[in-house]
Amino acid sequence: MTTHTAPSPTALYDIPGPVTRKRHRLYGIVSTVLILALVGWVIHLLFDTEQFTSAKWTPFEYKGIQELLLRGLGNTLKAFAYAAVLSLMLGAVLAVGRLSDHRVVRWVSTLLVEFFRAMPVLVMIFFIFVALKVQPLPALVTGLTLYNGSVLAEVFRTGINSVERGQREAAYALGMRKTQVTTFVLAPQAVRAMLPTIISQLVVALKDTSLGYLITYEEFLHAGKLIASNLDYDLPFIPVVMVISPIYIGMCMLLSWFATWVAKRERRNPKTKAVEVAPAEPGTLLPGVQ
Repeated sequence: MTTHTAPSPTALYDIPGPVTRKRHRLYGIVSTVLILALVGWVIHLLFDTEQFTSAKWTPFEYKGIQELLLRGLGNTLKAFAYAAVLSLMLGAVLAVGRLSDHRVVRWVSTLLVEFFRAMPVLVMIFFIFVALKVQPLPALVTGLTLYNGSVLAEVFRTGINSVERGQREAAYALGMRKTQVTTFVLAPQAVRAMLPTIISQLVVALKDTSLGYLITYEEFLHAGKLIASNLDYDLPFIPVVMVISPIYIGMCMLLSWFATWVAKRERRNPKTKAVEVAPAEPGTLLPGVQ
């Protein structure tokens, strides 16, 4: 006969008793009812404002509208791919500059990182597009690269500094130069530890591609705006949101899931025991980054 023993309490958590469990169960039921009521109310409003009429959903049946959405989605992914690659490259260059032994290089790199991190992405995109008269795609990619590259520079720098100091000293004791120590000893360990945070920052870059519609770049949100403002289909704004939002959310969730998977995999990897892996959260940095 198998006996089940209750888990023992800890200093931080007391096992709830029957009354507490009953109260928590009641809280859960009440919360569920409130959420269902809210969802029901929203659905009622959508039906009441005739958001599910055939006139508003007819556009999505036309091949031209479908091609417009697919072309916009392709442009979004293209801008994201360019921005992701260039951000990683810029981040690596600025991180090397911040770790340089040359004071001038270190100061210049720090100034660039702090400036572009503090500058709003939309302001940079508008400045490049309007003041410098750059085409929409390069303007969008440049703005995203400058911001995300400066953030990733801090991720790279902090990741390298988080490697156990003894490994750096041991490499120097073997006669290795700083470039060799960084390339062959510190960077491989730091990259494995930084991967989840890097991917999480790329989620931010993916979401920020939607700013392209403000400078007439024909990305996914811009395509939805063209459909939503069409009088021939009775201004199907809500249907467009209901179609576009799940796709945006799905892409970001896919990247977030990949970041979480990498984080779990690296935590089980004995090669990265010396470096703590940061939890995968969109837009967060490694410990120590301001």
